Amino acid sequence: MCEPKSFELFGNLGVWKYFCAMRIAVTAIFLNSGPLEGYGHYSLELLRKLVEQSSQHSFLFLYDRPIKALPLQHPRITHLFVGPATRHPLSQAIWYHFTAPRQVRKWEADIWLQPYGFSSFWVKTPQVTIVHDLAPFRLPDAIPWYHRWHYRLFTGKALQKANLLACVSSATRNDLRQIFPFLQSRQISLLPGAPRPGFQPLIWEEKIEIKNKYTGGNEYFLVAGSIHPRKDLITVLKAFSLFKSWQKSNMKLVIAGRWAWQNVSLQQKISTYKYRDELIITGYVPEDALYQLTAAAYALIYPSLLEGFGLPIVEAMQAGVPVIASRQPALIETGGAAALYFEAGDPEDLYQKCLQLYKDESLKSRNILEGCHQATLFSWQQTAAELNRLLEANIASKRIEGESAKS
Repeated sequence: MCEPKSFELFGNLGVWKYFCAMRIAVTAIFLNSGPLEGYGHYSLELLRKLVEQSSQHSFLFLYDRPIKALPLQHPRITHLFVGPATRHPLSQAIWYHFTAPRQVRKWEADIWLQPYGFSSFWVKTPQVTIVHDLAPFRLPDAIPWYHRWHYRLFTGKALQKANLLACVSSATRNDLRQIFPFLQSRQISLLPGAPRPGFQPLIWEEKIEIKNKYTGGNEYFLVAGSIHPRKDLITVLKAFSLFKSWQKSNMKLVIAGRWAWQNVSLQQKISTYKYRDELIITGYVPEDALYQLTAAAYALIYPSLLEGFGLPIVEAMQAGVPVIASRQPALIETGGAAALYFEAGDPEDLYQKCLQLYKDESLKSRNILEGCHQATLFSWQQTAAELNRLLEANIASKRIEGESAKS
């Protein structure tokens, strides 16, 4: 059913009829049955709100492997498995350019939402592509060579193919325009992330219970996220060694996340780490447990060498936990004045920031208060509303072009 959505977008043309219900295909390869991480959490929360807000639209979620548990269920969502699994560049190319487009055409989608920074090359369906970061270009050694080769060879063409481009931060948008000069004149919208609702402050008794469970009742610094070279945990271990060497404290270090890739040197260091007994590595933590583990932390340390947004920062802030993050453009954009920042890769600087927070309770209280406010600046509701506006505007313009071509 068609209904008026906006008269302002195209002035007085009376084009409300072009805002009929849309058929939106969605690449959902990070919403499979495995544990969700950065891309997956972003996509799930954004799509949940998008489906809620766009009551007249229908959706086709395309997965690259069988789905054991649907991540999002709604009468207007059709879930479809399309092989092959996108585990390597070749299978990814087959999925994006051949098997998935066939289903998009068959379903007669009006638009194809690409939440993971890539686009299909050989499809006429308009595509909206969301870029998170430019890690393959900024930190090429942090990913396997074949993935690096694939991204370097095809990212530019994927960006050119997108009808609409969006980024999760201004920092990523600046990177895009610097690395790909042909995007200087392109409009690139912002679709930032936001904290998940489950991250909330705990009362004192709840914090004690969580600390008893994980650290024997001791305070702890928390590092959250999958473990790979870009997260730079070596710097955290060195900084924690300095902290333990100079402070008479029972402080622990908790690392919560799955082992991802290229971690041999890190595992070797941990096996001989002087303060191994003060280190707790939990592995992947289910979502509900992560809410509690974060809210009970003394502080979150976010040491990443490169990020597009930094969801754990605002999630910790919403939970009433101070944040120490690496001084990266996107993380400063996300954390604002509410976080403490250290030079990425500098353990001495990170130690000093930990010490500063540890010694100054008034600073810690102020960071918690400012962090709670900073977290309110980001909203899945607002981001989904902007995405919905972009989708509808694009489809409306395409339908107007189609009518003009016929006349």
